[in-house]
Amino acid sequence: MGSMFNTWKPMWVVLLEDGIEFYKKKSDNSPKGMIPLKGSTLTSPCQDFGKRMFVFKITTTKQQDHFFQAAFLEERDAWVRDIKKAIKCIEGGQKFARKSTRRSIRLPETIDLGALYLSMKDPEKGIKELNLEKDKKIFNHCFTGNCVIDWLVSNQSVRNRQEGLMIASSLLNEGYLQPAGDMSKSAVDGTAENPFLDNPDAFYYFPDSGFFCEENSSDDDVILKEEFRGVIIKQGCLLKQGHRRKNWKVRKFILREDPAYLHYYDPAGGEDPLGAIHLRGCVVTSVESNSDGRKSEEENLFEIITADEVHYFLQAATPKERTEWIKAIQVASRTGK
Repeated sequence: MGSMFNTWKPMWVVLLEDGIEFYKKKSDNSPKGMIPLKGSTLTSPCQDFGKRMFVFKITTTKQQDHFFQAAFLEERDAWVRDIKKAIKCIEGGQKFARKSTRRSIRLPETIDLGALYLSMKDPEKGIKELNLEKDKKIFNHCFTGNCVIDWLVSNQSVRNRQEGLMIASSLLNEGYLQPAGDMSKSAVDGTAENPFLDNPDAFYYFPDSGFFCEENSSDDDVILKEEFRGVIIKQGCLLKQGHRRKNWKVRKFILREDPAYLHYYDPAGGEDPLGAIHLRGCVVTSVESNSDGRKSEEENLFEIITADEVHYFLQAATPKERTEWIKAIQVASRTGK
């Protein structure tokens, strides 16, 4: 967010060992500004902007506030984690530099982290996602650190547990794994050589698994959270027609399966969805025209009819995008609860 006009603009941001530089675009030679990190504090999540999601705040020693908004949760947490490390290194007189995982951990060139991640997520042969309880909290869709190392060894992806720890740390640093719970988060936030823990009490999850943590919640809370337990299989912006005024507005849609829900949000931000479409047993198809007569030949319209016979008209940007959404919703409606 700009400090003069308080407007939000996309910037290219670079984290240095002692500060943050931001550029108007990646190819620029000189930054638009620099934020010193020595003595600064970081606040995340930042609730100063009710409609903006994934915001964090850096407050300098001169009490100047700087606000940044990430594109998604994992991106924000990765920035926050590294900025905290940089501040901690400055306080301890150490040098911080976020090198590439392959160079800093000396990862063998033959290791393909992306392919390994897909194998770990295989429904039959991959790591089993569980609901684990600790400190009166239930961690859904996660697994333990020692289970990850066990899987790597048993699948002959590594020769021993020490090598498995190196690979798991690489997966964690590159965002293929995320920490859940105080123990695993503390290890990531620290400056230890291996941020990953080969420990049955350290919990982790896949970033698109539908993970969430609940603690002593009421029955109403559990019912509400049930909608968000599904794995995210597609997201993006579409035009949606309102039911009352029949006007069209851009909404950000997130499609989940098992249970199958399509939540829509204000694209400008906001933690809570504006509404949800339960997709179990629904019918979705492209349409020639909707209730106000707009033709889909040019407008790429499609319709969702729920099991309760509620009609939703949506508009994609291209024919290809419309086809992708229809296919994804059809799959979710058949397989999700």
